[in-house]
Amino acid sequence: MSPDKITRMANQIATFFATQPDADKAGRVADHLKEFWEPRMLDQLADHLKNGGDGLSPLALDGCKRVLELPA
Repeated sequence: MSPDKITRMANQIATFFATQPDADKAGRVADHLKEFWEPRMLDQLADHLKNGGDGLSPLALDGCKRVLELPA
């Protein structure tokens, strides 16, 4: 999957959770990625982050770093 598609999908998830009343929105993004994304997609996401993570919204970036256990 292309980095653009991974980015678009992660941003869509973050956009949804940004509208929810939960205090830990990035945690909800991370939980969703852990539960619904297959390992191959998470590997592609990790590669994208290693290359700068261009295009990810701040909330998506925070959630992605949490699911991949990278420093915020």
